[in-house]
Amino acid sequence: MCYAGIMPAFRPFKGLRYAVDGPLDDLVAPPYDVVTPQERDALARRHPANAIHVELPEPLVDQGLDRYAAAAEHLRAWQADGTLRPDPAEALYRYRMTTGDGQVTTGIVGLLRCEPEGGDILPHEETIPKDTTDRLQLLRACNTNLSPIWGLSLAAGLAVQCRDLRPPDASASAGGVTHDLWVVDDPAAVAEICRTVGSAPVVIADGHHRYHTALTYAGETRHQTVGDPKTGSGTGDAAGPAGTVDGSIEADWVMALIVELAPGELHVGAIHRTVHTMDDPAGMQAAIAEHFDMVPVANPDDDNTLTLVTADGCWALHPNPATVAAVGTDLDSATVRALTASMPGAVVDFEPDRARAIATVAAGNADAAFLLQPVSVETIGAWAAGRRRMPPKSTYFMPKPRTGMVYRTFEPAGVAR
Repeated sequence: MCYAGIMPAFRPFKGLRYAVDGPLDDLVAPPYDVVTPQERDALARRHPANAIHVELPEPLVDQGLDRYAAAAEHLRAWQADGTLRPDPAEALYRYRMTTGDGQVTTGIVGLLRCEPEGGDILPHEETIPKDTTDRLQLLRACNTNLSPIWGLSLAAGLAVQCRDLRPPDASASAGGVTHDLWVVDDPAAVAEICRTVGSAPVVIADGHHRYHTALTYAGETRHQTVGDPKTGSGTGDAAGPAGTVDGSIEADWVMALIVELAPGELHVGAIHRTVHTMDDPAGMQAAIAEHFDMVPVANPDDDNTLTLVTADGCWALHPNPATVAAVGTDLDSATVRALTASMPGAVVDFEPDRARAIATVAAGNADAAFLLQPVSVETIGAWAAGRRRMPPKSTYFMPKPRTGMVYRTFEPAGVAR
């Protein structure tokens, strides 16, 4: 398939990795936005150089450092004492995640050039407004991509190029998942993979806020360091520093894990909804019955049907023709969003764990739970090809890549090669 316009730019980098013998189990951590405070404390106790110390840093009070300066100090100290070492040459990094039941996701970690909206790096779904100041301050302090965003490539054949039969260069077991990393520094292999990624649009699966943080940071850096070439006023120069091929600076690039958008490579879960503080909880079922055929079910174990759970029981929800005409049938998230918007006072929370959503209702902490069906990879591909955004929290990609398998540190104003 041919695509019009400028395709994504992708390139290797010198990764910064833990210089330890053996598994990295005690050193890696989940992405910041899925870690509970209790999990954060447990990870911090596992090893003084665990990635959580920079991913979710705490102040170093005895040194007078706030949490962002503390993260930068950790990175500096770990490099000074040899805990972290840069790879000798620029490389891409094959990354494989294998679950306990044998499901495998394989992709490639490299640098993706950030593009303003409208290019060929496509948002996967609408985002809920979120304060990104924390991640921006951390990026300013550390000049380091700590964890990769996750992109889905529409280029066929990338999955084959990402396979590697050699023993991995780094491994970690965490949360029932084995994470393997291979260094790819052969120039021909690097060039082939970069061409493949650059041949088709990339859809952001996880990391929308980190991607927009990177865009903001790149804009700040360009404004501060490039400036007006005539006046030196720091007003910014869209052409970039002299001597670059594409006008980019290092801050224009963000570390990304790119996985082919293919059924065998992606494992997509649902994000369920719990609803509370409705003005009229007792009238909820009557309101729902106006839009759905409600079929009682003995238990909510079937994840192939949109299901309502209340303290009174469980119902499979089948949208009536009017509802189908209004919102379609391919996304439960769109259906539930339209429904809950019509419930006065309703506050909706998001919960990827099905059992926890049900337990929230059982404990009396929610009036109802809507248990959504997972979105198929084919549906994701169709929406991406049509450049349409799904409603917020439509998908939950599993498993999550680990922070600490590889870092990318850089001089933000440096001229990209």
